[in-house]
Amino acid sequence: MFWHKKSTLSVEDLELGKLCQAEAEQLYRSGKYHCAEAVLEVARRHFAAELPESIVGTVSGFGGGSSSGCICGAVSGGTVALGLIVADKKETTRLTKELHTWFKEKYGVTCCKIIRQNHKGVCPKLTGEVAGKIAEMLGRK
Repeated sequence: MFWHKKSTLSVEDLELGKLCQAEAEQLYRSGKYHCAEAVLEVARRHFAAELPESIVGTVSGFGGGSSSGCICGAVSGGTVALGLIVADKKETTRLTKELHTWFKEKYGVTCCKIIRQNHKGVCPKLTGEVAGKIAEMLGRK
């Protein structure tokens, strides 16, 4: 699980991002995965397939803003995925900050409760978008 940064995205990387986005949204809509689980599962499948599927259970408590309505579960799942896949702690921190900045620019906040109040029914789409962003970031390796 060693990750090396590259500066540009290829067409294949962009297509992988779209594929990951669609897969995560589909997993969420299936009802078998919530936001954090769907994002982590898609990242696992495409970037760390050697990890057991059971690893997805480690983020089960993050759905619905960790049941308190706070931080978005998709963002939490994405953060965990970055930590599992990126070997360098400083790079993981930098990418996590990039994810949070991107998300805040898109939705205004990372608070699940506020997002669901202001953007009714957005969770499946948002889950897919986060998975796509994770794939895009990891695709720059």
